Amino acid sequence: MKNAIFMTVLMVFGLAMFSGCATLTGETAGDKIDDSSIYTQATAIIVNDPDAHFLKIEVTVTKNEVVLTGFVNSPATENRIVSKIRAINGVKTVKSLLKIEKK
Repeated sequence: MKNAIFMTVLMVFGLAMFSGCATLTGETAGDKIDDSSIYTQATAIIVNDPDAHFLKIEVTVTKNEVVLTGFVNSPATENRIVSKIRAINGVKTVKSLLKIEKK
């Protein structure tokens, strides 16, 4: 009987501890999946762009907000990439910190 009570109490505390783990970052598993999907699509846009695929562009996605850093060869390339990434389903905002690389 004592074992059953002890196991019940242990399980309740264990569940309480694990349920709090998901809220430490404030992100759910769905948020992570959405961010991963957006990241994959955004990097594909960059890799498939004829002017940007060889440039160093970093993509960061947090809570469906995309931040682009690095270098592009022209404002036209930057505008094209940003507009395509904005069109990805689920993207809230795109912040471009891209710099124009001087030749």
